Amino acid sequence: MVKVIPFDTTIGHPQRLGFMAGEISVPEDFDRMGSSEIATLFNGSVS
Repeated sequence: MVKVIPFDTTIGHPQRLGFMAGEISVPEDFDRMGSSEIATLFNGSVS
């Protein structure tokens, strides 16, 4: 005989999601940071 029960992955493991909430901040221009340097690396420098 087999008893089918839901598998609980949280048993014995502390919850880690959000453990550093409020400790870091992401700048508003994060997706554009260094874009000119990256463009120069891909396109080469214009002299």
